[in-house]
Amino acid sequence: MHDKEALCEKIKSIYPEIGECGIDVDLEWNDEKKAWIVDLKKDHHELTTHLEPEDADACMEGRHCVSLGVQIEQLKENIERG
Repeated sequence: MHDKEALCEKIKSIYPEIGECGIDVDLEWNDEKKAWIVDLKKDHHELTTHLEPEDADACMEGRHCVSLGVQIEQLKENIERG
């Protein structure tokens, strides 16, 4: 399993728009689901998604985390709509 801080920093480096638009990212490993729970927040907008271990591996290897990228785009759209 990956280190929480290292994974968070890697996600921010792959998706620099997280920092640019001020989206807060929180990660927690969920033993029951065997996945990372990723919580994205900006103002009163919030999205929570799962990051499967394979996606976490892809992130750490410098490849895009596809499911997370979709959620980041959704949150950006929600923010833009107000």
